[in-house]
Amino acid sequence: MPKSIRTTSNTQNTPTLATFKAGDSVLCPSLSFTSFVLTADPYGKRDLLALTHDGSNIYYDYKGYFVSACDTETGDYQPSLFKNTEANRHAVATLYNGRFTNQTSQRTVIDTTEADDDEVILIPSIELSDTACDIGGAIGLLNDIGMLLWMIYQEKMTPSQAESMARLSHDSIDTWADLLSSRLNTINKSLAQSTFGNEVAA
Repeated sequence: MPKSIRTTSNTQNTPTLATFKAGDSVLCPSLSFTSFVLTADPYGKRDLLALTHDGSNIYYDYKGYFVSACDTETGDYQPSLFKNTEANRHAVATLYNGRFTNQTSQRTVIDTTEADDDEVILIPSIELSDTACDIGGAIGLLNDIGMLLWMIYQEKMTPSQAESMARLSHDSIDTWADLLSSRLNTINKSLAQSTFGNEVAA
């Protein structure tokens, strides 16, 4: 009777990328050396995970890849999130030479100030990107509402159509007002620390 050949799987040696879900405690050294707790998209618009940093929501997919606020999928080539474990905390500390507060050597600063500017505020480029996306979305909404009002004025839709479109516009305005108010609160926190000391009212 021929001997059977036993094969041993090597799958245990194949690294498996971590996956994430709402409620997970994670590390994101590109933002901070403190831990974060992931949540579902607070606005319920995208099937993504979010964490809050400096008053802004930053989005990731379930594999830990960063997703811009303007997109629905990642453009990154490596994950930004890591499970909050002792081993990962040690690895992050080793990578950054144990510096948990000073990222100066890791930071690229893009200076757009003028020579006579005597005060500047440094903000993460991701926050500026999110703000630009929000402004772009609000502009699109205002253009749509302007077109709707023009069509109503020109009597190019029936009263029932105008009523339906007005209801949809109202819901969209509420959503964008909440989003822009959140963004304004973030900006006001920075302004409050400046010599201006003035906050923009919503």
